[in-house]
Amino acid sequence: MSRLPGGASAHVDRFAAAHLPPKSEWPEMRYDTLPELAAYADRLNCATELLDTGAERHGARPLFHYQGEVWTYRDLLTKANQIAHVLVDDLGIRPGNRVLIRAPNNPMYVACWFAVQKVGGVCVATMPLLRWRELTFMSEKAEIQVALCDGRLAEEMETALERSRCLERAVYFYGAPGAADGLEARMATKPETFRNVDTAADDICLIAFTSGTTGAPKGCLHCHRDILAINDTFARYVLRPRADDVFTGSPPIAFTFGLGALVTFPMSVGASTVLVEKFTPELTLETVARHRVTILFTAPTAYRAMTDLVAGHDISSLKKCVSAGETLPLATFNGWRDATGIRIIDGIGSTEMLHIFISAAGDDIRPGATGKPIPGFEARVVDDQGLDVAPGTVGRLAVRGPTGCRYLDNPEKQAAYVQDGWNFTGDAYLKDEDGYFHFQARTDDLIVSAGYNISGPEVEAILLEHPKVMECAVVGVADPARGQIVKAFVVPREGVEPDGALVKELQDFVKAEIAPYKYPRAVEFVTELPKTQTGKVQRFVLRQQAESKAAASG
Repeated sequence: MSRLPGGASAHVDRFAAAHLPPKSEWPEMRYDTLPELAAYADRLNCATELLDTGAERHGARPLFHYQGEVWTYRDLLTKANQIAHVLVDDLGIRPGNRVLIRAPNNPMYVACWFAVQKVGGVCVATMPLLRWRELTFMSEKAEIQVALCDGRLAEEMETALERSRCLERAVYFYGAPGAADGLEARMATKPETFRNVDTAADDICLIAFTSGTTGAPKGCLHCHRDILAINDTFARYVLRPRADDVFTGSPPIAFTFGLGALVTFPMSVGASTVLVEKFTPELTLETVARHRVTILFTAPTAYRAMTDLVAGHDISSLKKCVSAGETLPLATFNGWRDATGIRIIDGIGSTEMLHIFISAAGDDIRPGATGKPIPGFEARVVDDQGLDVAPGTVGRLAVRGPTGCRYLDNPEKQAAYVQDGWNFTGDAYLKDEDGYFHFQARTDDLIVSAGYNISGPEVEAILLEHPKVMECAVVGVADPARGQIVKAFVVPREGVEPDGALVKELQDFVKAEIAPYKYPRAVEFVTELPKTQTGKVQRFVLRQQAESKAAASG
């Protein structure tokens, strides 16, 4: 039997509950499929379970290695407690208030994240590459008043403060402007203990924004129970980390993939993580060698780039490698296995589902397949009517388990993602006779490039702001290095010379307005865009044209 979580909410600010979809539109949440899931109490706080309990068990053990520093479990607890006091005493945060966090992967980011959980707040994590436009949109969508921000990222944050109708103040850490009033100075006067808010298991604790095909990021709401569930499903049954493991990886902690990979998974067993703010293939291998890393998380693009560099590094400590964010090509899997002897653990997850739900490890890996539903989850391949298709037939992927999609105030997208209690991820899959799931393609216009999800319409909207652009359409096209790249088809305004200088001008314009990884790596000038009789751009025609040109030139 499936059940909805119980327990009275601790939230004084009821924003999250008021903007959840009606429960009748939720996916069916399954908590009875594993004993660990069934054992969750109706009242729990993920900070208590992961950090306070972790510090009690592993206090002096190293948790984070960062730029020559070592933070123990007790160090993180102390810092998080002091930040919690700053949030409550200085900034007036109350249970249910949203707090934006902005920083690269570093220990203070994690301390801030747990502090928000301790006070019963709702964390809105943002990547360092985002610009003020994106920060402003998120702050207004989630009605955020307070931000905790790495001081090195102050410029875009300050612009967002000026432009946002909601954001009122930001407190900075790590080289903060006005450091006398920065987070570290405030923390120094605060107690090292804090009594965590007694939250309900289903109190929302995280709003994770992800871009889809409409151009507007979608907020995905997750509760305290969800944070624990990813540890008790993928981590426990597939990854199977141990206390002596050392993690590292490239995904930003602001991505739910990175949150699990670099924070909650190691903390669930008393392991440690090497946090690196800017990963490159060479630096990844150096990090593995220097810190004797045993578990690595990154995207297929990085594994491809590292394969030819492995011979120059001692990575004998490495035991497990996990890939997600985009499909893992068989050539990449084979190349890395041949170079290292390690079979990459592939997986598919989504921000809506919080983390990986189909995967395989060890002898269960079948090269070329994503894997099978991990314990706690079910998956099906269905037709347009929602009926199961025969093995070997391509259809829509449908998933359900202890986590699921609950969009922030977005009924249209909620109805598309959740149907008859199942989560429809927007992926086309086939299931073979042995129950392995094989990725085929995205069923929407989302561009997945080097592990980043990029919305074509969002890039279009920025390009259309340029005075030399009359019309444009953006699609994803295949690329051997990045999986896909962003390609823009641009109709210039009359009298504008469509040359290489204009290509660079448009690319630089996009980089300056939104996260740089979203810029169009290819720009093609056209005299008109293919459209339907009603005036809608036929992007599939542009994709076909791009594929035909690539085939002809290849």
